[in-house]
Amino acid sequence: MAGRRGSRDACDDIPVKESRLLVCVVDDSESIRESVPRLLAQLGLESVAFESAESFLASGLIGQAACLILDICLPGMSGYQLLRRLRRTGSTAPVIFITGQEDEVARAMEEGAVACLIKPFSEAALLDGLSKAKILFTHPPQ
Repeated sequence: MAGRRGSRDACDDIPVKESRLLVCVVDDSESIRESVPRLLAQLGLESVAFESAESFLASGLIGQAACLILDICLPGMSGYQLLRRLRRTGSTAPVIFITGQEDEVARAMEEGAVACLIKPFSEAALLDGLSKAKILFTHPPQ
């Protein structure tokens, strides 16, 4: 995700659906595990980052996640495999996939993602994905 100075200001006007929502980020890239939670915190969202699907599954946070941001290509269990496993166990949390391969977008959407972001992605793209996941309002509620 590209970091920009002043990004905090861009987030100030985006209303969060409700407080205390937990977003779980699963990516083997340390830069994603650091930058995405920083942006989520600026939006008032809590987040926990994991470097693998297995570490997320072992965390005990599956039922608490309001949204999942999953890398498609993970060591061990892939993001697709994780999503299928979660759905089999009854999880309905919206999923935003992230990938470095543009040709994965169609499959990601077929697998049930609300959005698929291509690395490197912008803050605006992530905000759009969160809006599609119904975590953020794109416009203040009326």
